[in-house]
Amino acid sequence: MGKIIAIANQKGGVGKTTTAINLAASLAVLEKKTLLIDADPQANATSGLNFDPESNKGKTLYEVLIGQENMSDVILDTDIKDLKIVPSHINLVGAEIELINMNDKELAMRRALNGVADRFEYIIIDSSPSLGLITVNGLTAANSVIIPVQTEFFALEGLGKLLNTIKLIQSRLNPGLRIEGFLLTMYDSRLRLANQVVEDVRHHFGDMVFNTIIQRNVRLSEAPSHGKPVILYDAISAGTNNYLNLAREIISRN
Repeated sequence: MGKIIAIANQKGGVGKTTTAINLAASLAVLEKKTLLIDADPQANATSGLNFDPESNKGKTLYEVLIGQENMSDVILDTDIKDLKIVPSHINLVGAEIELINMNDKELAMRRALNGVADRFEYIIIDSSPSLGLITVNGLTAANSVIIPVQTEFFALEGLGKLLNTIKLIQSRLNPGLRIEGFLLTMYDSRLRLANQVVEDVRHHFGDMVFNTIIQRNVRLSEAPSHGKPVILYDAISAGTNNYLNLAREIISRN
């Protein structure tokens, strides 16, 4: 069975979807069979890999979670040979309501993955910027979680709430869940504040922080508007190098 990694932080704008897309693409380029699951109703990971969320209506994660489709029937090929995606749609917002009355509602994602997990070496789940039921489903299905932390003011704000949620899931739903690592993002070495945040996060979390730091990079920001991971948009950019290094670090840890 593949390693399932959720990427979670209830704060928006921390580089969560950027990390999901580019980590998944980098793992695939390194010849690891990888599945990216877009579990965010905003569907940015879907559009970031050049899929129109509207054209996938009826064949998305929403239909899988409410039991209308099997996960294997909604998986799409991408421009990278070893990378597949389960797309999202704004309808996913409604899944929270429809799951409420189901038995074991927190286990819907885990059940859905049972039939496909052995086809992949890595499964990356892009969570929504909230701690709602869909995010809880992703964390309950995952083996580990990557927490992106932007190297900006208020970087550590809200992390306590996320860590409490992870502890709750570990105690009640998924005792095997562990923190894969804290990932420092949006780093600009010229800024004193950014360097201070790096120091603070490493002081707080020690070895749980990835060695790889994701730098601010124009090509990384531009790539989603072209429907490409940065490795296909600009193979020699700093963003490409950062995410390949992160992928190598994760492979070596596992």
